[in-house]
Amino acid sequence: MTAEEFYGRLTEIHLPEGVEEFDRHVVASILAMGFGEVGKTASSLNAAVGLDEADLSGLIADWFAGAAGLISGLMGVAASGESDEVCLIELLVRGGTEGSRFEARLARMIARRAQRADHLWQDLGLRNRDELSRLMLTHFAPLARLNRNDMKWKKFFYRMLCRDEGFGLCTAPSCGECIDFAGCFGEEAGASLLIQTRLEHKRSE
Repeated sequence: MTAEEFYGRLTEIHLPEGVEEFDRHVVASILAMGFGEVGKTASSLNAAVGLDEADLSGLIADWFAGAAGLISGLMGVAASGESDEVCLIELLVRGGTEGSRFEARLARMIARRAQRADHLWQDLGLRNRDELSRLMLTHFAPLARLNRNDMKWKKFFYRMLCRDEGFGLCTAPSCGECIDFAGCFGEEAGASLLIQTRLEHKRSE
């Protein structure tokens, strides 16, 4: 099963009452990306998405009723994150819109996926950067509103963390005078990594 097929299996399940379709799309995308990494770059689905077994099982039970079989055998120990990941979780939790259990879980998933090498929206399995901005403005509004100049989200997160710790992220006197302006504010184009997994699967057949 490809990561994209895993996403499809999750999202074909009846949407529970009280769960927003967009939120479930986001979670299914993250889980699908994690699924595609198990046995490759991640030891378990937990490790790939940053949730412990209880939280991951609870999320599946609440939002994807009947899908427990899909993750059977994929569970394991979710290794503790590095210090920057822990700090990012704290930053996101502090900037949560409602302070809900879901936002706390989402903070841990975003922080774990942010350790990957691509644009954050791709690391999360989303379709484009606009979906990530919508996610941030919905669930982390106080933090998202501080990104007034639409900096790339990973760059913005670590700029905020460096500010909290009293470090200077860069030596440029201002963003407008920075010779690497595009590195923080440039276009975040690219294909969805979930779609890429389908294409790679077809090429390998």
